[in-house]
Amino acid sequence: MTTSRFTPPIKYFQTASRASLQSFELARLNHVANLRQEIAVLIDQWIQETAEAMLARWMLDHHRSLQGTSSPPAEIVRTLIDPRSRELPELTSLLPNVVPAPPPFAAPRLSTKGAIARRDQKVRQSAVG
Repeated sequence: MTTSRFTPPIKYFQTASRASLQSFELARLNHVANLRQEIAVLIDQWIQETAEAMLARWMLDHHRSLQGTSSPPAEIVRTLIDPRSRELPELTSLLPNVVPAPPPFAAPRLSTKGAIARRDQKVRQSAVG
């Protein structure tokens, strides 16, 4: 894919009528909107192809273990989706005191240490004109 760089002549802009400048602007905005749509399609294709490649890599890495099991495909897919279905007993025994992080936008936790006094902030006056 080749890209062409359009350099508009400055003299044209200086001498063009208002209607001509508006037409030029609309043409450029239309071209930008078309490019945005093309980029969105390419990103969707990129994500799809990457996901398929990652699934193929996972299948390659686990090919022998999948051949020996008689698990239905739904069970295999569930292991990809549900992290609780994976068994990691050694990891859970190593981290007994892990406290889960609060959800995003949760109320702030009270500090167990001494509270730090905050300075009063100045109220900004807005100019009304």
